[in-house]
Amino acid sequence: MKLHHILPAAIAAALSACSLDYEPQDTYSDITEGVQDADVEVVFRTKADVESYMQGMYKKITDQQEHWYLDLLLIAESHSDNAYAGTTDAETLPFENNSIEGSNKDIERDWNRYLGDVAVANKLIANIDKVADGSLTQAEIESYRAQAQIFRSMIWFDMVRIWGDIPVIKTVAEDITADNIEDVYNAYFPEQSTELEAYQAIEEDMLNAVKYAPDQTADKTRFSKNVARTLLAKIYAEKPLRDYSKVVYYVDQIAADGFDLVDDFSHLFGIQGIPHYDENAKAIPIETNTRESILEGQFPVGAGNWCTWMFGRDLSNWDNNFTWAKWITPSRDLIAAYEKAGDTKRLNESVAWYDCQWSIYYPSERYAFMYKCRSAFSSIIKFRFADVLLLKAEALIMGENVDLAGAAAIIDRIRERAGLDKLPASVRGSKEALLEAYMNERRLELAFEGQRWFDLVRLNKVEEVMNSLWSRDSGRRPQKLPFTEFSYRLPLPQPALDANDNLVQNPGY
Repeated sequence: MKLHHILPAAIAAALSACSLDYEPQDTYSDITEGVQDADVEVVFRTKADVESYMQGMYKKITDQQEHWYLDLLLIAESHSDNAYAGTTDAETLPFENNSIEGSNKDIERDWNRYLGDVAVANKLIANIDKVADGSLTQAEIESYRAQAQIFRSMIWFDMVRIWGDIPVIKTVAEDITADNIEDVYNAYFPEQSTELEAYQAIEEDMLNAVKYAPDQTADKTRFSKNVARTLLAKIYAEKPLRDYSKVVYYVDQIAADGFDLVDDFSHLFGIQGIPHYDENAKAIPIETNTRESILEGQFPVGAGNWCTWMFGRDLSNWDNNFTWAKWITPSRDLIAAYEKAGDTKRLNESVAWYDCQWSIYYPSERYAFMYKCRSAFSSIIKFRFADVLLLKAEALIMGENVDLAGAAAIIDRIRERAGLDKLPASVRGSKEALLEAYMNERRLELAFEGQRWFDLVRLNKVEEVMNSLWSRDSGRRPQKLPFTEFSYRLPLPQPALDANDNLVQNPGY
């Protein structure tokens, strides 16, 4: 092994130089991984310890919004044709002009925090059947393990779509000592798994979770069986697996459990406790935990969703004027797509206009802002039924048993809610035309929900869409590099490569 001649002190220095952006509870240590009690490692003494730990795990979705939501939107929206980077900041602009490098601080932050969250999940998975007082039933053990597996698989799913080959870590490492360094080194600095292996790991976890995770409740903040089914539907649509029959199966399972589209698209993105008014100043009732929502992070009054501060227009204070330019500024190309479709309903729910104190992309007196996240009280909708329902349409178009009529019927359901006509016959009868219509429908329906870039990657549309974008949208900052086959994955962060010789940079960077 290459470490044979490296002093333990040097290893300690290397570890300290990793600059892992973890909270202390996420690091590997005796404090987090347990202490010795009569020569037996004790991590969780009681059921109360487990439940407290579970609460902390759940809170990470709302408390660590950078990688769970903010940066994911930067990648999915500003790195696609949906949005501009919003500022000229050196860390955000490269997502718009395609000049991302491994030195990017946002990428480094996301990588480190994702791995920190995996460590949190692994601690529970590895120790849930070792609670010292024996107070957990077997059903509770399986349920808690399944919820941690869902948490871990959501992380892996985002990571593999961003970077491709990633370390798939399932173990909990011991503290490094001079005596065990060669045995535990790979737990800290593992080799990458292939994309296929990563998706297979998610599949294994989620097949267990659909058995043992909690049944669906009215509370859409929990890692339920339907969250596991959603992840399964999504991974089976991805290129390494591509099993469209299973996409259809799991979407149908979700529907059979009562999920459906809400009647009014405008009800999806309101604010709990604050009315949403239409153009006639008529109050629209806000639905929370809707039948369309599968998983969301919720922020009751007094909590802190940062998204409006980062991205949008504050519905709770309509006259609020910001002095700091926003990430995720809606693009002219996206707005033109809404206008071409005559889609005023979804446009008005996705984009808002008002004056501001800067003019990077639009005149300051009429500036476009992302509108789906409207205040510190707005939920982060991680998964909703419209997304997976459209994935079923994709499966019916792209699968072995092509069903264009069935796919068109699904797209028509989405369009009808938006106040649009059914697809014309010329589109319904052509696989190529229907796929194009499908892609456009996902774009208009799911704008600013972290889907667009990954849709382009999944369906091999990156070069076609992105390299022609600047000819359609003169408002974008100048393109630095063309999009190629190497653009489908982002670069691994350079500090991670420096710390771990087992990692290999993605081609093209």
